[in-house]
Amino acid sequence: MLNSLASGRRLALRIMLLQLAVAALAGLVFLALGRREAISAAAGAVIVALGTALLSARFFSGLSSSAGMALGRLLTGMFLKWIVIVGGLFVILFQFKLPPLAAITGLVAAYAVYLLAFRFKG
Repeated sequence: MLNSLASGRRLALRIMLLQLAVAALAGLVFLALGRREAISAAAGAVIVALGTALLSARFFSGLSSSAGMALGRLLTGMFLKWIVIVGGLFVILFQFKLPPLAAITGLVAAYAVYLLAFRFKG
C-alpha cells in the first residue's frame, strides 16, 4: 500500500480547505464588479468544496474490506459530488439568478486547486 487512509483524509481535508479559501478569494476579486457577482463567484467555489467534502466523507467512511467495496464507495461519492455541483449550479443560476460568468469562474478556480494539490503534494 502506497498511502495510508490517514494521509488520504488529510489530503482531502487540505483540498477542501484550499477550495474554501479560493471561494473567499474569488468573492473578494469579484467584489470589484458588484455584490451579486461576488456572491456568485464564492457560491460557485463553495459548491465544489461541498462536493469534495461529500466525496471524502463517503470514500473514507469505513475500512475497506475489499477492492470492490472501495471502488463502490468511490463511485458513489463521485456521483453524489456531481449531483451537489450540478444541483448547486442550477440553484445559483436559475433559482437565485446570479451572474453565470462569476459562478463558473469560481467553480473553475476551485477545481484548479486539484491540479495544484496533486502536483505539489509534499
